[in-house]
Amino acid sequence: MSLVFKKPKKTCNDRNCPFHGDLPVRGRVFEGVVASAKMDKTVIVKRDYLHYVPKFKRYERRRSRIPAHNPPCINAKEGDTVRIAECRPISKTVSFVVVEKLEEA
Repeated sequence: MSLVFKKPKKTCNDRNCPFHGDLPVRGRVFEGVVASAKMDKTVIVKRDYLHYVPKFKRYERRRSRIPAHNPPCINAKEGDTVRIAECRPISKTVSFVVVEKLEEA
């Protein structure tokens, strides 16, 4: 499976940008909603999913909050639906990068 994403219209000079810098993207790809955009070039992406509980033969709703790097060329805001992809660790907590803005808030 090759990872092909739509290139943003804007350009940037961020070295941790998968399109204009030298950051390789590999591994898992998720979709979620930006819950917080208060940090500099970093967003928190909230992802809702279902988890199966075999004992009760039912699903329970769970959520995870994933910190992701937000390149200036994409510039996702709170409430936007985005696609994030795994990359090498950028900082202590950030190992994902926003690669596409799917829907504006």
